[in-house]
Amino acid sequence: MATVGRSRSRRSIPELTESVLQTGHRAARHAAVALRRRPRASLAAVGLIALGVVVSLIPSGPQGSPAASVKPLELPALARSESEPPPQVLTASVGSSPVAATEPEEAPESWQIIEIEPGQTLERVFRDLGLGPGLLHEIVNATEQTRDLARIRPGDEFAFDIDPEEGFRALRTELDEDAWLFVERGEDGLSTRTEPRHLERRIVEASGTINSSLYNDAREAGLSDAMIMRLATIFGWDIDFALDIRDGDRFALIYEEIWREGEYLRDGAILAARFVNRGEPFEAVRFDAGNRPDYFAPDGRPMRKAFLRTPLNFARVSANFNPRRLHPVTGRVRPHNGTDYAAATGTPVWASGDGTVIEAGYTRANGNYIFIKHGNNIVTRYLHLSKKQVSRGDRVRQGQTIGRVGSTGLATGPHLHYEFLLNGVHRNPRTVDLPPADPLPADQMDAFTRVGDGLLARLDVLSAPGSGMLASREGEACQDTGSSC
Repeated sequence: MATVGRSRSRRSIPELTESVLQTGHRAARHAAVALRRRPRASLAAVGLIALGVVVSLIPSGPQGSPAASVKPLELPALARSESEPPPQVLTASVGSSPVAATEPEEAPESWQIIEIEPGQTLERVFRDLGLGPGLLHEIVNATEQTRDLARIRPGDEFAFDIDPEEGFRALRTELDEDAWLFVERGEDGLSTRTEPRHLERRIVEASGTINSSLYNDAREAGLSDAMIMRLATIFGWDIDFALDIRDGDRFALIYEEIWREGEYLRDGAILAARFVNRGEPFEAVRFDAGNRPDYFAPDGRPMRKAFLRTPLNFARVSANFNPRRLHPVTGRVRPHNGTDYAAATGTPVWASGDGTVIEAGYTRANGNYIFIKHGNNIVTRYLHLSKKQVSRGDRVRQGQTIGRVGSTGLATGPHLHYEFLLNGVHRNPRTVDLPPADPLPADQMDAFTRVGDGLLARLDVLSAPGSGMLASREGEACQDTGSSC
C-alpha cells in the first residue's frame, strides 16, 4: 500500500488485472452481506468502493500527486433505514442557560367526524368505531356535562380521536352554541374541559311594504318565520295583525344575526323596529333597564302592556263580541261575550297577563276551560281547549302557554273562545282599553335616549321614500361579548 509522499511502483498490465479482479471479488462478497443487512446504506457504500477502485488505478505523478486533477464530490446524506434508531436530540448549554434543540412539532390530532342519523344511538356509534360499552359508560358518567351525551338527536356531531395503537384518546362535541366539550384520556383517566367557540353578531337591516300579507311581504324582504313572529309580538299590544293590517302598511327593522366560525347560526334580537299601520307609526327600541331587555317606545313607554290584545297566534276571527248573537249549535239568540279565534287544534294559548288560575276544568258547554284572575279586578277566560297545561291555584306569567286550541264542548270547529271581564262585566277584548305598563324611570331615560337615537335615525333612512323598502344586509360585524353591539 502506498504511503504519503512516496510514488507507487509501476505494475504490469496482467498484475493490474489480477489485482482488480481480487479487489472486485472481495468487494462483491462484502456488498452482498451488507445489502442483506442494511440495503439503503450499502448501496451508497458500494458506490464509494467503486470510486476508490477507479482512483487507485489512476497513475500517480511525481511525489505521489495524481496525474489528473479530481474535483471533490458532495455526496448526499445517506438515507437512514427504517430499522435504524433516529439520531439523538442533544442539548447544549451556554454558560448556565441550557439551550434545547428544537423538538419536532406534534402531528395534529386526526378527528373522525360522526353525524348522528335518525334512529342511531351513541352506543351504536361506539361499537362501529371499535370502542367498548364500558368506555361509553365511563364517559357518560364522568361529569354532569357528559351525562347529557346520552340524549342525542339527529344532526348532532361527535368527533373522535382514536390512535391505532393507543386506542381512544379524545372526544369532542357541542356543549352548546357557545362552547365545545372535550373528553380526553390522560395518565389519570378521563378528564373534561370546555373550549369557547367564536361567535360574532352581524347587524342586519330589512324593510318592506305590505302588498298581500305581512308574512309574504316580510319573507320577500328576507325575514325568517321566527323573525316575523318577533316583529308581530313587539307591536302585538297596539296592532291586531289579523284584522288591522292594510295594503300600503310599512315596516323596517334592525336586528342581529348570530354567526359562528364563519357560518350562519340563527337570528338574534331585534334592536329597533318601526311599523306604520294605516298611516300611524309605531316604534320600538330594545333596551335593558336592569331586569332584562325589553322594548320601549321613543318616549320610554313600554311596548308591553299589562295584557295581550290576543292570547294566541290565530288564523282569523271567526266570531266577534256580540250581545245578541244566534248560537250556531243551539240556534238560540244569546250573548256572545267574547271573541272566537279560529286556529288549528293544538295551537298554543297564552295567558294574556300575569295572574292566578282560579278555575281549570270541563263542562258540557265550555269544554276544557281556564279562568285567570289578574290585578285591577280583571278576569280572563279561555274555552274549548283540547288540553289544559295549568291547574287551579297556579301562578302564570303573561305569554306563558296555559293550554292548546281545541273544539271541546259546544263548538263547531277548533277555536279559542276568549273573554275579558272588568269588575264582573264582559268587555270586548278587541276594543277594551288595556291598562298601561309603568314607563321607564327618569334616571334611565338618558341611557335609553343614547341607545335609541342612532337606531331611530337609521330607521328613518330605511323608511324614507325612494329607499325601495328592500332588505339590506350591509353592516358591521361585532364580536360576541354577551351583549348587543
